[in-house]
Amino acid sequence: MKFVLAPDKYKGSLTGLEICEALENGLRKVYPDCEILKMPMADGGDGTIEVVRYYLNADTVNVTVNDPLFRPIDASYLYSGITKTAYIEMAEASGLKVLKDQEKNCMATSTLGTGQLIADAVDRGAKEIILGIGGSATNDAGMGMASALGFCFLDRHGKNLSPVGAKLVHVARIDTSGVLPELKNIVVKVACDVTNPFYGPNGAAYVYARQKGATDEEIVRLDEGLRNFAKILEEQFKVDVQNVAGAGAAGGLGAAAKVFLKAQLTSGIELVKELAQFDTNIKDADWIITGEGKLDDQTLSGKAIQGVLQSAKQQGIPVAAFCGAIDITEKTASKLGLAYTVAISKDMPNLEEAMKHSYKNLVSAATDFAKKVDS
Repeated sequence: MKFVLAPDKYKGSLTGLEICEALENGLRKVYPDCEILKMPMADGGDGTIEVVRYYLNADTVNVTVNDPLFRPIDASYLYSGITKTAYIEMAEASGLKVLKDQEKNCMATSTLGTGQLIADAVDRGAKEIILGIGGSATNDAGMGMASALGFCFLDRHGKNLSPVGAKLVHVARIDTSGVLPELKNIVVKVACDVTNPFYGPNGAAYVYARQKGATDEEIVRLDEGLRNFAKILEEQFKVDVQNVAGAGAAGGLGAAAKVFLKAQLTSGIELVKELAQFDTNIKDADWIITGEGKLDDQTLSGKAIQGVLQSAKQQGIPVAAFCGAIDITEKTASKLGLAYTVAISKDMPNLEEAMKHSYKNLVSAATDFAKKVDS
């Protein structure tokens, strides 16, 4: 019997690897000699960096860079010297998490620090960069990131512009004469799970800028800036970013990655599956066991379970989901492709108790599942 364990984390409770361990403990009580493959998953959100570390066998690199308000900050990324691959989370340098609530102001914030992390990886010899772009504090359309890599943004008088959201509307030309030559030989993949266009009612400014500190008036101004920037990008680089799915992600960083880094924008779970060689490793499995904190309608939107189900379906492998809570019907779960579901918190009096006992409950649930499979 071969079980592949491919869960996402239970946020605030267990990591993907801890879930794998609990599941293994439960399964081995019934199948002591079964083959178990631990393949924790992530979708590009919180916790992805630890999952990537597991597959990349990478070291942590610490660098002093600029935070979104141009102050020095210690940030880190993962680097594998063997594969020459870097994994960078833009939120480490340019995320909301590094600002206090009263400091949020995406007219004045920049992705410069993210670019500095990329530049450091390039200098270290990286040949492939995987960039996670969730949780940004910025709406600078990636100007800051590009500035750190040698791009210069000029106004109509040829004056250098500060790479912040407020200056987007003034960009008239982009000088590429100082761009790092090594960028030409680097493959960049971006974990991007949103499909928002660059500008307009569903674009970067109107959908996300308010949570980054922008007022109604500033949102209008930022959107005007994005429209202007898109026009310059099309004139100079022949790319219509408004038609690139995900261009509006991270305040327009999706578009910048596409244009300046020739990046491929793809879903976080697909990138993790690729790193894990998931489709190859699940061959001949009898069951895949996945899970997340809560199984609900959001599971259909680029989450880890959806990615696991897609791979399992292609190879005809049944999938079981062990979740903290389940907020869909059995019929819906079956339609999703789940052959077995269990909510491990169902007999707990409250969320706090459920989280406290999640490891033990998971072991018990895995044992129950194995007994049913065995029968």
